[in-house]
Amino acid sequence: MSATPTPVKLSMHELSAWYGDRKVLDRISFDVPATRITAIIGPSGCGKSTFIRCINRMHELMAEARVQGRVELDGHDVYGLEVAPEQLRRRVGMVFQKPNPFPTMSIRDNVLAGLRLTGTPASDGDDTVEQVLRAVALWDEVRDRLRSRADTLSAGQQQRLCIARALAVRPDVLLMDEPCAALDPIATARIEDLLGDLRTRYTIVLVTHNMQQAARVSDRTGFFLGGQLVEIDDTDIIFTGPGDPRTEDYITGKFG
Repeated sequence: MSATPTPVKLSMHELSAWYGDRKVLDRISFDVPATRITAIIGPSGCGKSTFIRCINRMHELMAEARVQGRVELDGHDVYGLEVAPEQLRRRVGMVFQKPNPFPTMSIRDNVLAGLRLTGTPASDGDDTVEQVLRAVALWDEVRDRLRSRADTLSAGQQQRLCIARALAVRPDVLLMDEPCAALDPIATARIEDLLGDLRTRYTIVLVTHNMQQAARVSDRTGFFLGGQLVEIDDTDIIFTGPGDPRTEDYITGKFG
């Protein structure tokens, strides 16, 4: 008996993006399966970060930025006129390269900040704080100092706090833009362990310059080059038998 196919969470259809006259994405089309980790790799400037910013409409916040094509979440175009960007970003959370908690706010208030920004009631605030801090394996480390400022945490703890903040609004999708780039190896390992725990509950799109990380944590990997998707496949296929010689040249270090 064949396995049940994984439902599609996100679909890109001929997605292109510009900054002014400069085209940075060129007709990207592929599906992202639900409750899986999809990694996006490629050299600097290939469009990886712009791509995930298009998914939750952060790209349009940049001056002279525009998008063409479709991004569908559960079959609905996220650029539809009826879609409020703020509500879309509640369903599609973002974690950035550099930890960006609100430094002068408490750990507790950082967790709840996303709820407040999206206008979501936080009547069960204490339960939410504990739940998401446990989800990111931070609860035992901070439970006795929830009123302390977020900038008292280490960089790795701050990044897990940012992930907790994103999870507090109960997103469907979590976008992660090089979330370990600013972290030491120990903190990076903690984040990678966390991704393993989250993958069964969230659809995760991970941009990373670290190919070993993509190989360790992702289910599928897409290779971008010059604003185009060269290929996307199961991660083990991409790293052991890619279909395009440019992918093989990149993962073997011939350029990048």
